[in-house]
Amino acid sequence: MKLLNEQDLVELIVQDEWMMKVLEHAQSLSLPDWWICAGFVRSKVWDTLHGFEERTKLPDVDVIYFESNLLDEEIEKQYENELNRRDATIPWSVKNQARMHKVNQVASYQSSTDGISKFPETATAIGIKLDEKGDLRVIAPYGVEDLIAMKICPTPYFKESQIFQDRLLKKKWSTIWPKLTE
Repeated sequence: MKLLNEQDLVELIVQDEWMMKVLEHAQSLSLPDWWICAGFVRSKVWDTLHGFEERTKLPDVDVIYFESNLLDEEIEKQYENELNRRDATIPWSVKNQARMHKVNQVASYQSSTDGISKFPETATAIGIKLDEKGDLRVIAPYGVEDLIAMKICPTPYFKESQIFQDRLLKKKWSTIWPKLTE
């Protein structure tokens, strides 16, 4: 499959029954300003562009949301438990972006989109969700071009940060997807 733009990305995900089921599980929580992001989207695209027939194993499925009035981490664990009751084969990770600025020691995020824009790589700073009608929505503060081009670039927030370089070394993405470029 050739991927050229955001609509191609949407079609790729819509055609993946497993991904759609994961999205339906997350949607069932009715979280405010929720998205599934990061490796869930990135790995699917890179697997497809590499012609992999088997899905690369995900360390987690990142479900994020924004709720500024309920910042207790225990609530996130309750959501993870609910998702595990729905499908325990998925490595769920639920994080309230209204709380994550404290973990990351940065200024407060204003929304989930703001949180996503502070992810280290442009190819990771992408989220998807099902809207109320069941249509797939994409949020990509830096576009989908780098993801589709298989380029690993820092977001503006991490352009001068050692964290980006450290992640490249730690993640070793090019050993999984050898066509990636920096």
